[in-house]
Amino acid sequence: QVQLVESGGGLVQAGGSLRLSCAASGRTFSSRAMAWFRQAPGKEREFIAQVDWSGGSKRYADSVKGRFTISRDNAKNLVSLQMNSLKPEDTAVYYCAASLNYGLGSRYDYWGQGTQVTVSS
Repeated sequence: QVQLVESGGGLVQAGGSLRLSCAASGRTFSSRAMAWFRQAPGKEREFIAQVDWSGGSKRYADSVKGRFTISRDNAKNLVSLQMNSLKPEDTAVYYCAASLNYGLGSRYDYWGQGTQVTVSS
């Protein structure tokens, strides 16, 4: 069992930065790949980034590549998403999620409750 709690969302101007955190509880955190998704009003949930259990492999959606960085600290049971050069189209609720595998086709079996990010123009 893994419980996930996101934090760090807020209101920021375009071009600014935010750092989201996802605190995980549960003994299996360090063996799981972790990911960030987002969902804007009226849109489907969108994959943003994923990191494997060790932190050594990462993948990103094209829409955020070069602007967002995912990282994890297994000692602290923490996953972070550093978001730079934010755009109004980044406005969404951001979720972290856990999966047993890494890569395309991952099945995410645990989700956080989400944190709102709003980017003003």
